[in-house]
Amino acid sequence: MSIQHHISDELLLSYAAGDLAEGWSIAIATHLALCPSCRRRLDFMEHAGGEMLEMACDEPADDGSWEAMKARLSGGTPPSPREPAKPAAPAGDAVIPEPLRSYLGGDLADLKWKALGRGAYHIRIPTSDRETSVRLLRIPAGKPVPEHSHGGRELTLVLKGSFQDGHSLFKRGDLEEADESMQHQPVATPDEDCICLAVTDAPLKFRSLLVRLVQPMLGI
Repeated sequence: MSIQHHISDELLLSYAAGDLAEGWSIAIATHLALCPSCRRRLDFMEHAGGEMLEMACDEPADDGSWEAMKARLSGGTPPSPREPAKPAAPAGDAVIPEPLRSYLGGDLADLKWKALGRGAYHIRIPTSDRETSVRLLRIPAGKPVPEHSHGGRELTLVLKGSFQDGHSLFKRGDLEEADESMQHQPVATPDEDCICLAVTDAPLKFRSLLVRLVQPMLGI
């Protein structure tokens, strides 16, 4: 697996500082479970932050306490509802890695999907924050998502299959970040259904009047 689309420096720094809402943290932590490159970047940021903290303090930080904390976070324990999602161990053979798998209650075969229409399905994922909306999406092979723009930020993480967005191809582990400046229509590639995690902080702005009419019922 070769991941081409990674977490932005801005998002990764906010995650390392613990400044992200739970929904965003779920997406970032799940990407980290799939992406060795971003795990190395996170380790570097945490190490650099620790050195800066040591220089700013009169007394050196306790290295042993930080290592103990990292060991606890890497154990894959499901986060409590009030804690931001933390990166777990690499995904291994699971289609859905931790911490997302704990939020869903199982791997792909255990999921109960709800119809969105036109062959698409979703699962809403409850969180304790009031900033984000988090859901798992299953888009039929070869089919497009309705064309839309954004009222805020959207993170889309591919877990299975792939989708094409303009000239860019997003495969397992790839993370797409969109904002108010972007209007697009991702299309699942024809080989298999695309399953992805989507996190937003505002309703999507669909171009189709029909989709806008049913949008309140779908909650997207």
